[in-house]
Amino acid sequence: MAEESKLPASKQSDQPPGIFDWHPLESFRRQFDRLFDEFPSRRSLAEFQPFDRMMSQWSASPPVDFVEKDGGYEITAELPGLDEKSVDVKLSNGVISISGEKSEEKEEKKEGYYCSERRYGSFRRAFRVPEGVDQDKITADFEKGVLKITLPKTAQAKKEEKKIEIAAK
Repeated sequence: MAEESKLPASKQSDQPPGIFDWHPLESFRRQFDRLFDEFPSRRSLAEFQPFDRMMSQWSASPPVDFVEKDGGYEITAELPGLDEKSVDVKLSNGVISISGEKSEEKEEKKEGYYCSERRYGSFRRAFRVPEGVDQDKITADFEKGVLKITLPKTAQAKKEEKKIEIAAK
């Protein structure tokens, strides 16, 4: 009689190995899903929408920094893969909005291999312009995938701050 293996049997994945290994979190996701396969009363991690949104780079808004500087404010948005023609900056009713759209198509052909990928996505971010900003002098620059919007303060807003003494009682 042949000796039996004492290693636990595991389910085979529906996906061929290696197809979805390109993203570091995808491997973790599949391992985590296998853990839940042992518990039939629980839902699979794949059913949770937040994880899928995290995997898509264009379903969320791009990171934006809004900082106050000596002469005004500066908004910096990281927009990799876009150019200035794909981005709109608008000022309306005291709100500055940044919007854009990206479409990317990739096709690769080799002997016995064909890969075609398409990604589309849009975003929009809006910020209330702080008081004391000279709205006629707002500028926007785009360089190497980074949008920088400068919101200069008015002359009155630039006046030196007054230090107020604190009285101890």
